[in-house]
Amino acid sequence: MSELDNEKPEQNEADTEIVEPAESSADASSDSTAKDSTPPPASFEMLVSMLFSQAMAMLGHFPDPQTGKTTTNKPYAKYTIDTLDILSQKTAGNLSEDESKMLSQTLHALRMAYIEVK
Repeated sequence: MSELDNEKPEQNEADTEIVEPAESSADASSDSTAKDSTPPPASFEMLVSMLFSQAMAMLGHFPDPQTGKTTTNKPYAKYTIDTLDILSQKTAGNLSEDESKMLSQTLHALRMAYIEVK
């Protein structure tokens, strides 16, 4: 258990009461959207996917959400690729076959994308 798991803020019983509003037809449609927006459970695959997405964005493969324009930041992309490489080294022998394969393929794809950027 981490230290965060052991720390629990003090709460009054009144603070923990959850009151749900009555559901209207408009609420019902937005409720399904709210459920869809919850993040997936934390996993090794999600970590690798997030770092992959960051590196690809820095290599100009995704537009900046604020400007809508693609930009390239090779030093930051390299930093993210290096981070994944360190993760690969530090987890060697501790990953499932699928996790190891995913990480290896991700690193290969990112290195190829990095080389293609001028």
